Amino acid sequence: MTILDGFSRRTALAGGAAIAAGALVHPALASGAARRHFPKGFLWGTAISAHQSEGNDVNSDSWLLENLPGTVYKDRSGDACDSYHRYEQDLDIAHALGLNCYRFGIEWARIEPEPGVFSQAELDHYVKVLEACRKRGLLPIVTFNHFTVPRWFAMRGGWEAPDSPELFARFCARATRSLGSLIGMASTFNEANIHLLAKLLRMGASAEYTASRRRMIAAAATATNAPAFSSLLYADADRIDPQLRAAHAKGYDAIKAGPGDFPVGVTLSTQQIEAVGEHSLAPMIEKMIYGGWWDAVNASDFVGVQTYTRVRFDAKGQAPAIPGTEMTAAGYEYYPPALGHTIRLAAQKTNKPIYVTETGIATDNDARRAAWIDETIAEVARCIADGIDVKSYIYWSLLDNFEWSSGYGQHFGLVSVDRETFARTLKPSARHLGARARAGTM
Repeated sequence: MTILDGFSRRTALAGGAAIAAGALVHPALASGAARRHFPKGFLWGTAISAHQSEGNDVNSDSWLLENLPGTVYKDRSGDACDSYHRYEQDLDIAHALGLNCYRFGIEWARIEPEPGVFSQAELDHYVKVLEACRKRGLLPIVTFNHFTVPRWFAMRGGWEAPDSPELFARFCARATRSLGSLIGMASTFNEANIHLLAKLLRMGASAEYTASRRRMIAAAATATNAPAFSSLLYADADRIDPQLRAAHAKGYDAIKAGPGDFPVGVTLSTQQIEAVGEHSLAPMIEKMIYGGWWDAVNASDFVGVQTYTRVRFDAKGQAPAIPGTEMTAAGYEYYPPALGHTIRLAAQKTNKPIYVTETGIATDNDARRAAWIDETIAEVARCIADGIDVKSYIYWSLLDNFEWSSGYGQHFGLVSVDRETFARTLKPSARHLGARARAGTM
């Protein structure tokens, strides 16, 4: 899920038989009517990220920021969901639900805790995760960078440093050397254009919102004695954008060098930007939040679409919500058709395969989560019926995890996690997604 906050727009496992028996049945599946099926090989899955679920990512920039006095983070990530140790439980859930892929991240800050010093033990850990995916018939979809970076990388200027693309490529090469033979698909970055969306949101932010984040970065620089300290969402978007695109290109080459022979792409934050009235700013806004990333997609193997809502713009700026609009717990509009819109946008911008690598809803009303799943699957089905090459539906997220500066208050998960015992409890929406995946019908 997106790292952004304030976006006015993101018990133990039961056995597989019990999950199937308790599955909700979509009315269309229960009707007995003839149904079209999703294409052979279509991927059904769920996603997590390393920092948000593993816990104790102590060498990362985010861990430092979370623990500073006066931090803007509502909670510390701490143990998160302890997925670092409990990954087999999480994979058992995905397998028992009938899913066939699992999207997760490898944590750069664990693998390279000091510059040029790579931990074989951490690489071996991710080998075990990949092997556990394969054992359960889950195609492992690996994200090489999901927002967080090693603290040393942030201290030397982060993505603002001139050699940051080369350092990222070095990490990609070393990780692939250990993991590549087991990876099924990979993306260099999660939501590679997120800094451009952050730039947009800062334009309408209050003075205190902006000042509090500047104070936090200044405090991080002081705490580390590193005046150049820079972290992705709080950096100058225009300065880091060319560096990130170069890092993607170099990282892509490093991963493709192998071992392994698998598609490598990039995922984008693809919220629907909708024009309201005459002279709307929407075309300008859409151009700004994608920058040159469609060109990066066209030089890669696939694009991951990650959609949660729409944002409406009139001639003055962001338009107010339509009266009566349903809002999610993350503060943005409940609008499943946004996914169909962004898939079609991706199809206009590229001829590469399109994967829905994230979509989901923050809510404590699980019936609304099940409705979101049905409505967004319907959007994917319509796009496929229109000839668009959509190859997956991956829900964010498997677990109620750490949602960055919003902390643990927003619940996107199909599975709740006890904050003290880490016990996983499946929600009805998990069984519902599993039923849809097993049926494979549109």
